[in-house]
Amino acid sequence: MARDRRSGILLHPTSLPNSWGIGDFGPGAVSLLDWLEQAGQTVWQVLPLGPVGCGFSPYSAQSAFAGNPHLISPQMLADDDLLPPGALDLAPEFAPGGVDFPVVSDWKDALLRVAWQHATRTATHRPLVNEARALGEAPGYSIWLPDWALYCALKRRFGGEPWQRWPQTYRLREGATLEVARRELEDEIHFQQFCQLLWFRQWAEVRAAARARGIRILGDLPFYVALDSADVWAHREVFDLDEEGAPNAVAGVPPDAFSDTGQTWGNPLYRWDRLAAAGYGWWIERMRATLRTADLVRIDHFRGFAGCWRIPRDAEDARAGAWTPGPGLGFFTALRDALGHLPLVAEDLGEITPDVRKLRRDTRLPCTRVFQFAFDDPSSEHLPHNLETDTFFYSATHDNDTSVQWFEDLDAARRRRVSDYTGAAESDVHWGLIRSALTSVAQTAIFPMQDVIGLGGAARMNLPGQAEGNWGWRLQEMPDTTTAQRLRRLTEASGRLGAEPPSAPTQ
Repeated sequence: MARDRRSGILLHPTSLPNSWGIGDFGPGAVSLLDWLEQAGQTVWQVLPLGPVGCGFSPYSAQSAFAGNPHLISPQMLADDDLLPPGALDLAPEFAPGGVDFPVVSDWKDALLRVAWQHATRTATHRPLVNEARALGEAPGYSIWLPDWALYCALKRRFGGEPWQRWPQTYRLREGATLEVARRELEDEIHFQQFCQLLWFRQWAEVRAAARARGIRILGDLPFYVALDSADVWAHREVFDLDEEGAPNAVAGVPPDAFSDTGQTWGNPLYRWDRLAAAGYGWWIERMRATLRTADLVRIDHFRGFAGCWRIPRDAEDARAGAWTPGPGLGFFTALRDALGHLPLVAEDLGEITPDVRKLRRDTRLPCTRVFQFAFDDPSSEHLPHNLETDTFFYSATHDNDTSVQWFEDLDAARRRRVSDYTGAAESDVHWGLIRSALTSVAQTAIFPMQDVIGLGGAARMNLPGQAEGNWGWRLQEMPDTTTAQRLRRLTEASGRLGAEPPSAPTQ
């Protein structure tokens, strides 16, 4: 039905424009939603929203449950009287056009501590402070927040070192040691809970603004978690670790289009046997928490549920890895039994074997296809005329170069093939990809904002296999009305303006 067809934009909140060095949940998010409504878009896709760790990658978060405090809006803090007068006047000069993560991290952390001290000293904020102090016992928080807040407090005590380098009694979570630490670090623990309270409150306001405009939030769930994370520290039993907490093997992918030697990600692998024996409880709670933050959820690296690339921890590169079985359909059966309907999207890209295809069919989840992958083979499943209806179709993803740069880097024969297929002039190829995606049979079409604007390679979000220098691109300002109107006309012509508005989130 036409009303089921929809389209939207991929833009991580860190890429939103503002004056504070990194995009956040403040006025820039509302401006984006206004622009999406003007452009006729009904989906906003974000990358994972957790607290970033190594390399500032949202796919290497230090918690599978917590929100990234760097996304808390300073402007909203000031508007809510959670900052003393003049606090924002002390902000450093941020470089335009990107995110300087170390500078932003230091400033945001200091600003949030100022907000906490201001709140604790202001009588009108006493209910908020009390709520933050009790948050670790609240429904939906008690299963993860106490561990997260204590992990953060201990990490600060030990100079930011990974938990594997903490003193043994802390590393092994000996009860008496942790009980003393909770008393000694009580204020820091409450501060961390305060940050999470602010994060979830501000994100709830963004989601309400999206619902009011008929826009769904498409979230992103990484398959793996970071080794240095509260989850691995607190739940070592569900990860494949040795007695010292080091991984017996690490995750990655075999050689592919992005790398001749494959990619070694370094994440610990799951002990699926133990998870299955426990009814997949940790994963069920993780999924439940994620579904509270989004209307739809993209499962990154879906193929990991069929099989994972297991790389010996001392291997030189990912070529030494081998496939090891994942949990299969039983995992999704357990999720559905616990949570009911699952509004999930399978990111089934990369080396996709028959068992992955079967699992995706058996789970009845929409698949993912990418236009940039379509032009090496006339029978490619990424070409619009070969798509299944139940598809989320992208011009590009956060791991691809921008479509303008991708096209410029093609050889002459492939450029001609793209122009012939899309009917677009070379100077307007990004719009040719967008138009072809919108008019395809795919249920949902998604475009990185960089493709809608027509930006070059300097606006690339991530280069897989490159550990540093990613994730920092930012918009300088919202695209103009002419761009919104052009996108709206194409969206209307392709029958994608009538999507059902999202329902209220599950509490």
